[in-house]
Amino acid sequence: MTTVNDLRALRREWSKQGKVVGFVPTMGNLHDGHLQLVHAAKAKCDEVVVSIFVNPLQFGKNEDLDNYPRTLDADKAKLEAAGVAAVFLPSVAEMYPRGLEQQTFVQVPGISDILCGASRPGHFRGVATIVCKLFNMVAPDIAFFGEKDFQQLQVIRLMAKDLSMNLEIIGVPTEREASGLAMSSRNGYLTDAERELAPQLYKLISEMKASVLAGNNDYAALTEAFVGKINHAGFKTDYLAVKNATDLSDADAETESLVILVAAYLGTTRLIDNLYFSV
Repeated sequence: MTTVNDLRALRREWSKQGKVVGFVPTMGNLHDGHLQLVHAAKAKCDEVVVSIFVNPLQFGKNEDLDNYPRTLDADKAKLEAAGVAAVFLPSVAEMYPRGLEQQTFVQVPGISDILCGASRPGHFRGVATIVCKLFNMVAPDIAFFGEKDFQQLQVIRLMAKDLSMNLEIIGVPTEREASGLAMSSRNGYLTDAERELAPQLYKLISEMKASVLAGNNDYAALTEAFVGKINHAGFKTDYLAVKNATDLSDADAETESLVILVAAYLGTTRLIDNLYFSV
């Protein structure tokens, strides 16, 4: 369905039937990571809605909006095979009827301005706005997000809490290729040679995690050392950080719940990954 009115009519029917509705928002070009979200939703909910919308509000001026891979027919076939009840395919005009410049926006302060937010100004404002709108349209009981986008997941959790939204948000573990590379639509931009190298990013942050678990809690020195290793391996590090996994504040020796977050360029492709764990 392509209109909010049609979606809401279906949602009203489900409400009358007392059904639990799950929701998976995506930008399409679906891979097994997305399908794991769908499977998680199917396991917990009576009906599942998946949205496919490449959201212009979360792309910067020099980012890949126009080139972002769109594979709608293949996506719909995968979702039908997975047993999804409804696919919501709104146009930009349906989502932003007054235009992007006039759109009311949602901004989660603090957490939106660090890490990916520092590298991509305005990105999380666009994410929070579209997810808030989709929550209002779908009215899900439970929404499912991948843990690969760990910062995004925390932004959305804070938004839902701050705005008293009546839904549960579940993070689903990162789906990886056999090599360890986190599945991502942007992996399709990698050349064959870059794809061979890409799994080293996960390997290196796994080594970093092992060092922390072995008792190394000088996170500044550890981060500096592993930035050097990542760059030496052929990447260009955007950021590498050890944070408190609950709120992404800086971790210290007393922090028990940790997350290592990394963003690095391989050629022109920006890869992100993370590992979270307790000490």
